[in-house]
Amino acid sequence: MRSIRVETSGATVLLTEAPEPKVKDRQTGEIAKDAQSGETLMRLGVVYIDGGESSLLQVTVPESGVTEGLALGSPVTLIGLIARPWESVFNGQQRHGIAFRAEAIAPAAISVGAGV
Repeated sequence: MRSIRVETSGATVLLTEAPEPKVKDRQTGEIAKDAQSGETLMRLGVVYIDGGESSLLQVTVPESGVTEGLALGSPVTLIGLIARPWESVFNGQQRHGIAFRAEAIAPAAISVGAGV
C-alpha cells in the first residue's frame, strides 16, 4: 500500500511513551527488525496536536533514529513521518488501521517567546 508523508511543521507533538524495542511476535518475544537494514525497530507513543484536535499515535523508529535527551511529556520532532494504511485477516476477522513510521525522533527546539 501507498505511504503518505505527514506534515508536522504546524503541529505540536509530545512524547507520551518512551522508546522501547518493538516486538514482532508476542508469543516468542522476537524483536522487530528493519527489512532492509536489519536494524532494531523501536516503538514509542506521542500525542499529535494540530488544528485544535489531538490523537494518540504509536510510531516506529529505527534504533539509530532515537536521539538522546528525550523526556516524557516534552515536545519532540518526528523527522520523515509517514502513515501507511494496512489490512490483515486474523482468526477469520478482518482488521485494518494506519501504521506510523519516522526516520528519527528528537527533542523539539522551542522558540524564545513561544506561548507554551
